[in-house]
Amino acid sequence: MLLENKTAVIYGGGGSIGGAIADAFAAEGARVFLAGRTPAKLETVADRIRAAGGQVETAVVDAMDAAAVNDHVDSVVEKTGSVDISINLITLEGIFQPLSDISTPDFVAAIGKALTTQLITTKAAARHMAKQESGVLLFFGGSDPSNASPGMGNVQVGFDAVESLRRQWAAELAPHGVRTVTLLTGGIVDTFPDVPEMEGAKQSIIDASPLKRAATMADVGAVAAFVASERGRSITSTQVNISFGACHG
Repeated sequence: MLLENKTAVIYGGGGSIGGAIADAFAAEGARVFLAGRTPAKLETVADRIRAAGGQVETAVVDAMDAAAVNDHVDSVVEKTGSVDISINLITLEGIFQPLSDISTPDFVAAIGKALTTQLITTKAAARHMAKQESGVLLFFGGSDPSNASPGMGNVQVGFDAVESLRRQWAAELAPHGVRTVTLLTGGIVDTFPDVPEMEGAKQSIIDASPLKRAATMADVGAVAAFVASERGRSITSTQVNISFGACHG
């Protein structure tokens, strides 16, 4: 198993992408700790992992609360001895409008919240990883400056901001043996609502790929598990493109 004896903390672990990554990590032998604000969603993912024979625990944690996040990570390390993988999948509050139509306070609040939660959760894990001289910090979304599209509002700006944060973490943590990797995505179609008005968006993601394919939640989980494992140990300070070539980070 790729992640046997590894400990992974997943913020937003009750969501679709968080759940898919949790499934993959657990299937590869990791002990998974799901954190989020909605107990029912966390338990749905946890029940699925337990039914498959995986190791999982859940905790209600507000990832905007630095004290709560630090207490949770400390408790994980106390139980397991380490935190080997951390990923924050709390969704950016997207405002899909032209920039000229978005109020400045709304724009700043959404970007600020995304950066705040990423900074809090990464700091909590990095504190332990630096002491361990090992660990993997994963990020999701990524930066694709060649693929700007109108009407995306704050979304790509937010991803770019988080990617800039990831680059700074990479520079500071590499001397401590900590790897930082972003999963660059052009959109995960099976997370979209199954309604007629979303079909065009799904098809545009497929059409943007040279292979005319789009990544699925299972693809995200599989790549995340590989990157976080020792087999992916040469991958750091970069983005891994999981968009079937639609993105050019």
